[in-house]
Amino acid sequence: MGTLVTLDLPAGSPVADLPWVITIGALGDEEEWEPVVCGPYERAHALALAQAVVADEDLMAVVEPLLPRPDAEAIRDEIALARAAADTPAGDEEDAEYETRRVRPGRPPTEAEVREGWSRIAARLTV
Repeated sequence: MGTLVTLDLPAGSPVADLPWVITIGALGDEEEWEPVVCGPYERAHALALAQAVVADEDLMAVVEPLLPRPDAEAIRDEIALARAAADTPAGDEEDAEYETRRVRPGRPPTEAEVREGWSRIAARLTV
């Protein structure tokens, strides 16, 4: 059984509406290959697809939001925020507690559902 890593978002988080990508790679050190990045997807589709892929294999899937930014200055602003967050003491990483939940893979979205999701993502990005 593989591992799925994602953000635990509070209800109503605007981040949930962003496009999401799935990065799938080897779970352990036994295999060496470049991770595969797929997307964009709507969050629910990304989670369901990632669960379906890692359910029966020793793979790790990371599901995370894309941050579409329209220009270099907006990207620089995101970098500054990330750097500021990294500089804020949040405790020792090794002492951090991570919540692990077992989930049963549900039905992954069909190709038609994914394509409909892409249309909705495209509509949000072009507004």
